[in-house]
Amino acid sequence: MLYQEISVLELKERLSQDLTGVQLVDVREPEELEESQLEGFLNLPLSQYQAWSQELATLLDPQKETLVLCHHGIRSADMCSFLISRGFVDVKNIRGGIHAYALYADSKVPQY
Repeated sequence: MLYQEISVLELKERLSQDLTGVQLVDVREPEELEESQLEGFLNLPLSQYQAWSQELATLLDPQKETLVLCHHGIRSADMCSFLISRGFVDVKNIRGGIHAYALYADSKVPQY
């Protein structure tokens, strides 16, 4: 099963709505979050996989819609594939990542 993708404009619309039942995951590094981040995202850096992977079942619900963000959409795509391999049923990659979000959805979000 492949993951789906959403555009940054779709993400902006979703963030303005009630997100009950939606999980937001940012797989960038902590130092990247210092540069730019969106509110409400759980940070699970891919480089720290060993630290959080054993707790995945308590951190995230595989039955909930899960939106995954990174800088350009590559690492988040890897995370989407990983989550699906772990039984997650509704996973979406945010196409273009926070870079595209800053360019096309919200110019107040810092670019780096």
